[in-house]
Amino acid sequence: MNVGVVFPTYEIGNDPGLIRDFAQAAEDLGYSHILVFDHVLGAHPDRPEWPRREDGSSPAPHTYQHPMHEVMVTIAYMAGATTRIGFVTGILVLPQRPAVLVAKQAAELAVLRPGGLRLGVGTGWSHVEFEALGVEFAGRGKLMDEQIDLMRELWANDLVDYEGKYHRVRNAGINPRPAATIPIWFGGQSDAMLKRCARLGDGWIPLGRPD
Repeated sequence: MNVGVVFPTYEIGNDPGLIRDFAQAAEDLGYSHILVFDHVLGAHPDRPEWPRREDGSSPAPHTYQHPMHEVMVTIAYMAGATTRIGFVTGILVLPQRPAVLVAKQAAELAVLRPGGLRLGVGTGWSHVEFEALGVEFAGRGKLMDEQIDLMRELWANDLVDYEGKYHRVRNAGINPRPAATIPIWFGGQSDAMLKRCARLGDGWIPLGRPD
């Protein structure tokens, strides 16, 4: 069994030395991986767009008051300060980001830390982030399906010709490519996400306790 540790994104602060020390301590203690959360923006919890429970409270722990280090940059920084430990995005909100760019970033991390990256992805829930990033919230699941297909093509082939509903790549590719395909795990609890995970995923990151 591999046991990892969650990067304390809300608590650790902005001292790069402390972030380096945390990563090195996790490696020295024998943890197999560090899982890093992802949010681009935090919004005010009283915004009407914010998701609500039936009692009116917000289920989301993340607001504008919570610090959130950018996931890919933070992983790259910690990888440069360590030698063995792996990393997991837990979870990267994939539809908010260009698929080709994520494929490139993930490939670079996999090249610099061979076998050390597990790409955890999800569709996200924050309308505020999607609006600010210029991405349509509706249909994000179908967008993510195509993103994953394209990323795997880019990791596997020197040149890609790809024509989809959301993406077009004409006789182009990323270089360097990873030595092996990067495992993609899906995060979430919804029926749609579980079906997507079974159809496309290499693993599942449950958000909360499995039943």
